[in-house]
Amino acid sequence: MSTKDKIIHTSIELFNRHGERAITTNHIASHMGISPGNLYYHFKNKEDIIRHIFALYSDHLHTHFKPLTPGDDALENLAGYLDSLFELMWRFQFFYDNLGDILSRDEELKKGYIAFQAELLEQVKDVLFALREGGIICIEDEDVTELAHMLKMTVSFWTPYIKARRLSGELARADIYNGILKVLLLLKAHCTEQHLEQVNQLRAKYLALAETEQNDH
Repeated sequence: MSTKDKIIHTSIELFNRHGERAITTNHIASHMGISPGNLYYHFKNKEDIIRHIFALYSDHLHTHFKPLTPGDDALENLAGYLDSLFELMWRFQFFYDNLGDILSRDEELKKGYIAFQAELLEQVKDVLFALREGGIICIEDEDVTELAHMLKMTVSFWTPYIKARRLSGELARADIYNGILKVLLLLKAHCTEQHLEQVNQLRAKYLALAETEQNDH
């Protein structure tokens, strides 16, 4: 791994553990055992690092949430989407926690975020239409946009909601699985009768994963 990539991954680790506001470029350099000058050779400032992290976040969504194509197994792809969603919410949790503040400090990032979210909304709608075509859900055209917004809001605000209700402010992997269950519950409300049992099996999978994580801790 290059020094630049190590800086990005170390930054994500420290932002998630201590909160983005509490971490400076000096903290990052010290944790890596490099000089601040070495860090500044690769990144102009902390905002520059965050922009590169956002690029990773965006790339993850583009790579793992591609619309279904004819002949794809819609339910199998839904399971894949949910697994990828877990990874996203866990890996980039700091971004969800402090989103408003991060964007308020960087107009360039905010413009990119707004454009990306508009594109992401269309991506989620495409996934919902594909699930409908696959017979997994039944939903009117006019309700697809609203459901897409609700799914995006659940994902975006689940982790800060959990952290705000906990004295330690810490997030556990079980919390992410419980967030996935909320996403599935929204989808279940539109599930067709013939696929309800399979969707319930998906819910049972994530419930078991959440319980396993809780028991391990």
